[in-house]
Amino acid sequence: MLRWFEQTDSSRPGVISSRIRLVRNWQEYDFPAKLGEKESTEMVRKLEFGLKDLGEAEGKHLNFAMLDDLEELDRVALKERRVLNSAAVSKKKPAGIYLSDDEDTGIVLNCDDHIRIQLLRVGLHLEELWERANRIDDYANERFAYAFDERYGYLTTFPTNVGTGLRASAVVHLPMLSQGRRFSSLIGDMSRFGAAIRGVFGEGEENFGSLYEISNQKTLGQTEREIIDTVSKAAIQLTNQEMQVRKLSLQRRRIEREDEVHKSYGVLKYARRLTSRDAMIFLSQIMAGLTDGLIHTEEDFSVYRLMLGIQPANLQKISDRPLSKEELDGARADFIRRELPELK
Repeated sequence: MLRWFEQTDSSRPGVISSRIRLVRNWQEYDFPAKLGEKESTEMVRKLEFGLKDLGEAEGKHLNFAMLDDLEELDRVALKERRVLNSAAVSKKKPAGIYLSDDEDTGIVLNCDDHIRIQLLRVGLHLEELWERANRIDDYANERFAYAFDERYGYLTTFPTNVGTGLRASAVVHLPMLSQGRRFSSLIGDMSRFGAAIRGVFGEGEENFGSLYEISNQKTLGQTEREIIDTVSKAAIQLTNQEMQVRKLSLQRRRIEREDEVHKSYGVLKYARRLTSRDAMIFLSQIMAGLTDGLIHTEEDFSVYRLMLGIQPANLQKISDRPLSKEELDGARADFIRRELPELK
């Protein structure tokens, strides 16, 4: 079975992935930060048992694990693949996770909040993901009464999640738009409409790969549909502007663009050592070149999968021994040479 990030979707060029995240708390227990070891274990086991048939109801095979049973390297690798957040990786008290085989469905128990439902999919599909998340939410709420206030909505550990408890996000690829002088003002415009934008692999010029995550700023005072609409519109607007800039660049300097893409492919296909920075920059060029028809491979493949695969913990996972920084650069080059398809 392909994992969600190994799949491709060309229906909306420039949109890499969509994510819906819901956080909830069981009214019978304090928030996780206030729970002791015994209470944490008790609650997680009750949640695990109550949700054990969820996979069957959703048509998914869900695997359960206690987070402290996972090696630290496994937790970090899951963070790199966007399954866990930093709090889950460093969690000391008992916590658990249900995760589907394709990693598009995850339910984390007792990290920042008691229940964190997360759904992921390649492309722009926030509406569909919300419908699935809503079903899972209803399933859980039938078994566990949520902490809810008539005025404020769902109560959460962080005030920024109070209300709907919903965080909708889309990852977009903006290699040219982000280099323009107006990019900062575009981010400001998105903020005024309720959308936040941040670099996926760093901030500013350090965001190698030019991937940006768009998400809602508020969870209180808006409906779930309004949140999804805000993020979807922002993703569409930014990627449309990116494609306009790219179209103009093809008209003015097509040979230069073709040269950049083919040089990037050549380095990736034959290099013996690659830093994370260089690999991300060249993969970004390949991603843009494929979208713009400047380069064609013998088979469809997910560039985003390669971007995730070259992250340190995921590289360490496929090695039979711990790797030094220099060895990681060699392993990164080996991985890309092996996984990058031939050109037509």
